[in-house]
Amino acid sequence: MPGWARPGSGGKKTGKNPTDRGKSGTKKSMVVDGQGGPLGVVIAGANVLERRLLKATLEAIVVERPAPTAESPQHLCLDKGYDNETGEQAAVEAKYTPHIRRIGEEKRSCDRSQGHKPRRWVVERTFAWLSKCRGILVRYDKKDANYLGLIQLACALYWYRRLDRLTRRDANQNPT
Repeated sequence: MPGWARPGSGGKKTGKNPTDRGKSGTKKSMVVDGQGGPLGVVIAGANVLERRLLKATLEAIVVERPAPTAESPQHLCLDKGYDNETGEQAAVEAKYTPHIRRIGEEKRSCDRSQGHKPRRWVVERTFAWLSKCRGILVRYDKKDANYLGLIQLACALYWYRRLDRLTRRDANQNPT
Protein backbone atom coordinates (compact mmCIF):
# COMPACT_ATOMS: atom_id res chain seq x y z
CA MET A 1 0.00 0.00 0.00
CA PRO A 2 1.59 3.27 -1.08
CA GLY A 3 2.12 5.78 1.68
CA TRP A 4 0.96 9.23 0.75
CA ALA A 5 -0.63 12.00 2.69
CA ARG A 6 -2.69 15.04 2.01
CA PRO A 7 -0.40 17.91 0.99
CA GLY A 8 0.13 20.60 3.59
CA SER A 9 -1.70 23.84 3.11
CA GLY A 10 -0.42 27.34 3.45
CA GLY A 11 2.71 27.73 1.38
CA LYS A 12 5.88 29.51 2.40
CA LYS A 13 4.22 32.51 4.02
CA THR A 14 2.74 30.63 6.92
CA GLY A 15 4.29 30.21 10.31
CA LYS A 16 3.53 29.01 13.79
CA ASN A 17 0.97 31.27 15.42
CA PRO A 18 2.28 32.09 18.91
CA THR A 19 -1.21 32.69 20.29
CA ASP A 20 -2.90 29.58 18.90
CA ARG A 21 -0.88 26.61 20.22
CA GLY A 22 1.64 26.77 17.38
CA LYS A 23 -0.80 26.12 14.53
CA SER A 24 0.18 27.51 11.15
CA GLY A 25 -1.25 30.88 10.27
CA THR A 26 -0.87 33.92 8.07
CA LYS A 27 -0.47 37.52 9.16
CA LYS A 28 -1.96 40.30 7.06
CA SER A 29 -0.41 43.76 7.27
CA MET A 30 -2.42 46.59 5.75
CA VAL A 31 -2.22 50.35 5.38
CA VAL A 32 -5.50 52.25 4.95
CA ASP A 33 -6.59 55.83 4.35
CA GLY A 34 -8.50 57.93 6.90
CA GLN A 35 -11.85 56.36 6.03
CA GLY A 36 -10.60 52.77 6.04
CA GLY A 37 -9.99 52.28 2.32
CA PRO A 38 -7.17 49.75 1.85
CA LEU A 39 -4.12 51.20 0.11
CA GLY A 40 -1.63 48.34 0.38
CA VAL A 41 -1.45 44.86 1.87
CA VAL A 42 1.21 42.19 2.41
CA ILE A 43 1.12 38.74 3.98
CA ALA A 44 3.65 36.77 6.01
CA GLY A 45 3.80 33.91 8.48
CA ALA A 46 1.96 34.41 11.75
CA ASN A 47 5.23 34.30 13.66
CA VAL A 48 6.68 37.37 11.87
CA LEU A 49 6.67 40.58 13.91
CA GLU A 50 4.70 43.56 12.61
CA ARG A 51 7.72 45.82 12.68
CA ARG A 52 9.43 43.64 10.08
CA LEU A 53 6.46 44.02 7.73
CA LEU A 54 6.10 47.81 7.93
CA LYS A 55 8.56 48.69 5.16
CA ALA A 56 7.07 46.08 2.79
CA THR A 57 3.55 47.27 3.63
CA LEU A 58 4.40 50.89 2.83
CA GLU A 59 6.05 49.79 -0.42
CA ALA A 60 2.90 47.81 -1.35
CA ILE A 61 0.73 50.95 -1.61
CA VAL A 62 -0.84 50.79 -5.06
CA VAL A 63 -2.05 54.36 -5.45
CA GLU A 64 0.29 57.21 -6.22
CA ARG A 65 0.44 59.51 -3.26
CA PRO A 66 1.02 63.26 -3.42
CA ALA A 67 4.42 64.47 -2.33
CA PRO A 68 4.42 65.51 1.33
CA THR A 69 5.30 69.14 2.00
CA ALA A 70 5.93 71.20 5.11
CA GLU A 71 2.43 72.70 4.80
CA SER A 72 0.70 69.35 4.30
CA PRO A 73 2.74 66.48 5.76
CA GLN A 74 1.43 62.94 5.47
CA HIS A 75 0.77 61.27 8.79
CA LEU A 76 1.09 57.58 9.63
CA CYS A 77 -0.62 56.33 12.80
CA LEU A 78 0.82 53.14 14.27
CA ASP A 79 0.10 51.08 17.37
CA LYS A 80 2.48 49.98 20.14
CA GLY A 81 3.81 47.08 18.08
CA TYR A 82 5.82 49.59 16.04
CA ASP A 83 7.35 51.42 19.03
CA ASN A 84 10.98 50.72 18.13
CA GLU A 85 13.73 52.07 15.90
CA THR A 86 12.71 49.89 12.94
CA GLY A 87 9.12 51.16 12.88
CA GLU A 88 9.99 54.82 13.18
CA GLN A 89 12.83 54.53 10.67
CA ALA A 90 10.61 52.84 8.06
CA ALA A 91 7.97 55.57 8.42
CA VAL A 92 10.52 58.39 8.14
CA GLU A 93 12.22 56.76 5.11
CA ALA A 94 8.82 56.64 3.37
CA LYS A 95 8.44 60.39 4.14
CA TYR A 96 5.61 60.01 6.64
CA THR A 97 5.24 61.82 9.95
CA PRO A 98 4.95 58.86 12.37
CA HIS A 99 2.47 58.89 15.25
CA ILE A 100 3.31 55.85 17.36
CA ARG A 101 1.66 55.09 20.68
CA ARG A 102 4.48 54.39 23.09
CA ILE A 103 4.74 51.18 25.10
CA GLY A 104 3.72 51.92 28.68
CA GLU A 105 1.82 55.04 27.65
CA GLU A 106 -1.58 55.24 29.23
CA LYS A 107 -4.58 55.28 26.96
CA ARG A 108 -5.94 58.80 26.69
CA SER A 109 -9.50 59.61 25.81
CA CYS A 110 -9.98 61.37 22.51
CA ASP A 111 -11.16 64.98 22.67
CA ARG A 112 -13.57 65.03 19.75
CA SER A 113 -14.50 68.68 20.35
CA GLN A 114 -11.10 69.70 18.94
CA GLY A 115 -11.55 67.56 15.83
CA HIS A 116 -9.49 64.63 17.06
CA LYS A 117 -10.83 61.18 16.33
CA PRO A 118 -9.70 57.67 17.18
CA ARG A 119 -7.58 56.21 14.40
CA ARG A 120 -6.75 52.58 15.08
CA TRP A 121 -10.33 51.32 14.79
CA VAL A 122 -10.36 52.32 11.12
CA VAL A 123 -7.82 49.61 10.30
CA GLU A 124 -9.59 47.07 12.52
CA ARG A 125 -12.89 47.80 10.77
CA THR A 126 -11.28 47.12 7.39
CA PHE A 127 -9.86 43.82 8.66
CA ALA A 128 -13.33 42.93 9.98
CA TRP A 129 -14.84 43.68 6.58
CA LEU A 130 -12.25 41.48 4.87
CA SER A 131 -12.98 38.70 7.36
CA LYS A 132 -16.53 38.54 6.01
CA CYS A 133 -15.04 37.01 2.87
CA ARG A 134 -14.86 33.31 3.67
CA GLY A 135 -11.90 32.65 1.39
CA ILE A 136 -9.87 35.21 3.33
CA LEU A 137 -11.03 34.32 6.83
CA VAL A 138 -10.03 30.67 6.38
CA ARG A 139 -7.01 30.30 4.14
CA TYR A 140 -7.72 27.54 1.63
CA ASP A 141 -5.03 28.56 -0.87
CA LYS A 142 -1.70 26.79 -0.76
CA LYS A 143 0.11 29.35 -2.87
CA ASP A 144 0.92 32.69 -1.28
CA ALA A 145 0.37 34.63 -4.50
CA ASN A 146 -3.17 33.23 -4.83
CA TYR A 147 -4.08 34.18 -1.26
CA LEU A 148 -2.60 37.67 -1.63
CA GLY A 149 -4.44 38.07 -4.94
CA LEU A 150 -7.72 37.15 -3.24
CA ILE A 151 -7.13 39.78 -0.55
CA GLN A 152 -6.27 42.37 -3.20
CA LEU A 153 -9.42 41.47 -5.14
CA ALA A 154 -11.50 42.00 -1.99
CA CYS A 155 -9.80 45.38 -1.49
CA ALA A 156 -10.62 46.35 -5.09
CA LEU A 157 -14.24 45.33 -4.48
CA TYR A 158 -14.25 47.57 -1.39
CA TRP A 159 -13.09 50.55 -3.49
CA TYR A 160 -15.61 49.80 -6.25
CA ARG A 161 -18.49 49.71 -3.77
CA ARG A 162 -17.28 52.89 -2.10
CA LEU A 163 -17.00 54.74 -5.42
CA ASP A 164 -20.43 53.48 -6.48
CA ARG A 165 -21.97 54.62 -3.20
CA LEU A 166 -20.36 58.07 -3.48
CA THR A 167 -21.43 58.60 -7.10
CA ARG A 168 -25.01 57.56 -6.32
CA ARG A 169 -25.11 59.95 -3.37
CA ASP A 170 -23.80 62.80 -5.54
CA ALA A 171 -26.35 62.00 -8.26
CA ASN A 172 -29.20 62.13 -5.73
CA GLN A 173 -28.04 65.46 -4.30
CA ASN A 174 -27.45 67.17 -7.66
CA PRO A 175 -30.22 66.08 -10.08
CA THR A 176 -29.86 67.84 -13.41
